Amino acid sequence: MKMTIIAVVALGLTASFGVAAAGDAAAGKLKFAVCAGCHGPTGAGNEALKYPKLAGRDAAFVSEQLRAFKSGARDNATMKAMTAGLNEADIDNVAAYVATLK
Repeated sequence: MKMTIIAVVALGLTASFGVAAAGDAAAGKLKFAVCAGCHGPTGAGNEALKYPKLAGRDAAFVSEQLRAFKSGARDNATMKAMTAGLNEADIDNVAAYVATLK
C-alpha cells in the first residue's frame, strides 16, 4: 500500500512538472512582439542582419537558448539585455509560442 501511494504521488509530480514546463503559447505570443523586432513577426529571422530564424525550432531548444543568454552562459550582449526581464514562465511561454511558428 505504501509503495502504491509513493508511486501515485511521484506520477502526479512528474505530470505536473511536464505541464508547467510546456508554457502558454498565447501568453508567449504577447512577449514575442519584442522578439519580432529582430527575428520578424513569423520568426523568419533576418539573414542580412544575422538574426537567426526561430520558426521551426522546438520549445525545448528555444527555452534552453533563452536561459543561456539570460545567465550569460551564451555570450551575446543584445540577447542578454532582451532576456533580462524574462522570468521562467515568460521563457517557457515564448518558447511554446515559437514552437508554433512554421
